[in-house]
Amino acid sequence: MNCAIHPKRKLPRAIVISCILVTVVYTLANVAFFTTISPSVMLATPAVAVLFAETFYGPMAWIIPFFVAMSTFGAVNGILFTSSRLFLAGEREGQMPQFLTMVQIERETPVPAVIFVSFLSLLFLAASNIYALISYVSIVNWLAIGLAVFVLVYLRWKRPGMPRPIKVSLIWPIIYLLCTIYIIILPLYQKPGKTGVGLLLMLTALPVYWIFISWRSKPSWLTRLSASLTRLTQKTLFVC
Repeated sequence: MNCAIHPKRKLPRAIVISCILVTVVYTLANVAFFTTISPSVMLATPAVAVLFAETFYGPMAWIIPFFVAMSTFGAVNGILFTSSRLFLAGEREGQMPQFLTMVQIERETPVPAVIFVSFLSLLFLAASNIYALISYVSIVNWLAIGLAVFVLVYLRWKRPGMPRPIKVSLIWPIIYLLCTIYIIILPLYQKPGKTGVGLLLMLTALPVYWIFISWRSKPSWLTRLSASLTRLTQKTLFVC
């Protein structure tokens, strides 16, 4: 469903259909797990779906980890390009360094941002294990989502007359916000160390913002370095 055409009609429809479909699939998967694997065994295994496949699929057990890997690859691909576009949107608001926000001349894709996000992802993977990264990123991700939903509720309260092309009842963002608060508080209580590391990683954006954006009286060498980096990015990646 191409939501770029008639988004006011197609976007709500796509959201409703996708939410219902994902809920049904996840519910059926959990019903299959709980009706075939005992709770004690389920708690003892780190990968319930793999155990389920090994128990019932025999030689075809590889199909579960294969499709999980394909699903993960698709999700990472989507997140990579979505987060890269955030750099472009941030620059338009004057919140990002210029050399990270340019787009490729012919394809109009944010190549510098994609490369930068990919580099950071590989760096984090090399510096830590995947389970720790999940703990680090989850708190940051849900905190960002919670703040975005809070702003929606705030604007509905402070600026009720703002144009709203797609309208929903205010009860839904409030419920979502309450669930998000619970998801944020729970890891803070259970894993304060890993959660704190995730928050510290998020706060590393503050010195970057201060150096490249907020600091108006930069020394001349830093200004020249930023301009040189921007020109080098333009020449090597054909971006503007």
